[in-house]
Amino acid sequence: MSRGEEARRGAADAELDPSGARPNPRTRVPLRIEEALVAAAMAAIALITAANVALRYLTDVSIAFTEEYSVALMVIVALLGTSLAVAGGRHIRIGYLVDGLSPRMRRRAEMGAMALVVLCFALIAWYGALLAWDEYRFEVLSSGLGNPQWLYTGWLPLLSLAVIGRAVGRMVRLARGRDG
Repeated sequence: MSRGEEARRGAADAELDPSGARPNPRTRVPLRIEEALVAAAMAAIALITAANVALRYLTDVSIAFTEEYSVALMVIVALLGTSLAVAGGRHIRIGYLVDGLSPRMRRRAEMGAMALVVLCFALIAWYGALLAWDEYRFEVLSSGLGNPQWLYTGWLPLLSLAVIGRAVGRMVRLARGRDG
């Protein structure tokens, strides 16, 4: 087997292996932004949890009310992770029907999947914005800390727009043959 064939086979094996390292695509807006925000949110979750455990162990006092922050941060991490996965083509997919297609048809199927991602997250952004607006307008407060609930809910439409942006960017790269 020649080196070229080995390289192609290695690339195909890495594509089939979800744990295989795959480089991030070149994007106009660096993916490092989402990576840094995910790391910061995860660090905040870890600090809140560690503080709660340590305080409960040492003093029998609980700061369980900070769970509100942890839940909001987990939603942020999930949406930022979705944005990263969509941009890098690492989103969840079922390849049974698509894997046998030609590269051109596979790229078209991926573009169709990205169009569906845009549609789905556009609906989430729209209804999430309506929800956040209602919570703002009716002055809904969170149950644990009494903070305005829209401060937590507002991240849903905002980060859904980030996912939409990454999906559109991937569609453009696929259309130009630069990704896929």
